[in-house]
Amino acid sequence: MLRVGLSGGIGSGKSTVARRLVERGAVLIDSDVLAREVVQPGTPGLAELVERFGEDILDADGALNRPALAGKVFGDDEARADLNAITHPKIRDLTAERMAQAPADAVVVHDVPLLVEVGYAPNYHLVLIVDAAEPDRVRRLIDRGLAEDDARARIAAQATTEQRREVADVWLDNSGSVDAVQAQVDALWRDRLVPFEENVRLRRRPPKRAPRLVDPDPEWPRQARRLIARVERAAGDKALRIDHIGSTSVPGLPAKDIIDLQLTVRSLADADALAGPLGEAGFPVLPDILGDTPHTFAPDPALWEKRVHVSADPGRYANLHVRVDGTPGQRVALLFPAWLRADEAARDEYLALKRKVAAEHAADPDHGAYADAKEPWFAEALPRAWRWAESTGWAG
Repeated sequence: MLRVGLSGGIGSGKSTVARRLVERGAVLIDSDVLAREVVQPGTPGLAELVERFGEDILDADGALNRPALAGKVFGDDEARADLNAITHPKIRDLTAERMAQAPADAVVVHDVPLLVEVGYAPNYHLVLIVDAAEPDRVRRLIDRGLAEDDARARIAAQATTEQRREVADVWLDNSGSVDAVQAQVDALWRDRLVPFEENVRLRRRPPKRAPRLVDPDPEWPRQARRLIARVERAAGDKALRIDHIGSTSVPGLPAKDIIDLQLTVRSLADADALAGPLGEAGFPVLPDILGDTPHTFAPDPALWEKRVHVSADPGRYANLHVRVDGTPGQRVALLFPAWLRADEAARDEYLALKRKVAAEHAADPDHGAYADAKEPWFAEALPRAWRWAESTGWAG
């Protein structure tokens, strides 16, 4: 299944987005609904709350009086921590149970108001943030009955726009009409979520595209950080380090719009053991690519073995190279972008080569041929890069 995290600031209108996704076919798990379920009358959750906070948090019917509970925890960090310690594990377990009940081909949308604040973003294949201009959000909250000061205070207490952008694979602007945001959701469902789910389930890559250079995108580093967080979560203690490598890691350098990452592991056995977890996380393995082209300083092909995974997301092409710590390929993958970032002449030289090769393969979806055409330059440039490393004390 595909796991989608849905969030947005109070008053952003994410409920409108959630409803539309359900209409399109998504399975919705609403964390606010689950939070109420785990403290229904007769549940262990409610009994634990009463034991901790007292009988006066109940109403006349024996149900939880939420304003009374809020009054006990408001402004009291210890009380709020106790509340979270009681409810959060139960909500987490119920969430896992509901996800397990979803069909194998489902797009599961997990609506979590505090997704950013609690650091849940790496748990999902994709994070969708709904946003609206603050005046629109304030107006919507006033329409719900909140005083303006209260509305602004609640907005200010939540994650900032920048914090939300850091985790957002998709940013939906809901400042306009309902029809406008629904059209955005429909396009997202059709063009990204449905094919993404199929790719994850079938462990396949998105369709190949011919290599084409684009202008540098200031979002590439942020996109890489999101992917790295997911890989790190999937790889666990088998990951020694994960780096953004390749041309998109070099500021100001035009490149193919493909994020390259390197996962460093202790052994090829660890690399192979990660095929399943990484595939589940949305990075299926490419079984036909088993190594890099050897260079003369290390001619043994066994030293250049690696595993390659790709992102299954049709909206964010990415390659994940899994290499063993200290091997020539692992070191070179770190060295080249570091050298290019430091040496403007080398960077210009490499860009000229990339433009020439991209033009030669403009109608060819085989990125292997594109890469092979650059190999002679790499072989000539690598000694220069090593000399730079030695002269600067670069250690990777």
